[in-house]
Amino acid sequence: MDPKIETLRAWIEEAESIVFFGGAGVSTESGVPDFRSKDGLYNQHDVRFDAYTPEYLLSHDCLVREPEVFFEFYRQKLDARAVEPNAAHRYLAELERRGKLNAVVTQNIDGLHQKAGSRRVYEIHGTTGRNYCMRCGKAYPADAIFSSPDPVPRCDCGGIIRCDVTLYGESLPEDAVEGALDAIASADLLIIGGTSLSVYPAASFVRVFRGRHRVLINKEHLPFPLHPTRDLEINAPIGQVFSQIG
Repeated sequence: MDPKIETLRAWIEEAESIVFFGGAGVSTESGVPDFRSKDGLYNQHDVRFDAYTPEYLLSHDCLVREPEVFFEFYRQKLDARAVEPNAAHRYLAELERRGKLNAVVTQNIDGLHQKAGSRRVYEIHGTTGRNYCMRCGKAYPADAIFSSPDPVPRCDCGGIIRCDVTLYGESLPEDAVEGALDAIASADLLIIGGTSLSVYPAASFVRVFRGRHRVLINKEHLPFPLHPTRDLEINAPIGQVFSQIG
């Protein structure tokens, strides 16, 4: 086994409070595309949407100004209902069951951590698994949008049913942010996986960590300052890494 993975295994066994901070790379092994890679969502050409930037298509402005366009893109690109968790999701859920993992902080909106069995998950960008009416606030399940026969899904009150996802131009959910920051600040081991640490303000969360060890797991090297004895970087798919440990 790679010495770095052996070190990670040892740090996990000695840790008492682990927090995992993850991004799109955690779910790519389940077939969910990331956003910025060459095969990611932002680089998938579709003539229906070529006149728009991806950031606009996933923005509050698009939802309000051109809801038909917003929901067509949303239904085509963000339906994760049939996607299954991978080795990374399952390993983290097992760590929580063992009492090792204190929380998962995720930038993903696919709900795969909960599907794998994780209970304490801070979804700082929201989730496609919850929806609500923009007018009356009534809650709706994921199917309300994906299975609606109408181009723009509507509530009984006439309001638009929208996803509980943080869109461009919107603030992050306060409860999730506060919970995530508290969890990271109190952890003794922080594992950062499948993220480029380029999306702010979420990427800044890892800087509140003051524990013993910090681990970065990403397929590509991250230009992140590492302490020579406290930190560890492993450049490999996260599911592959966790499979070797578990």
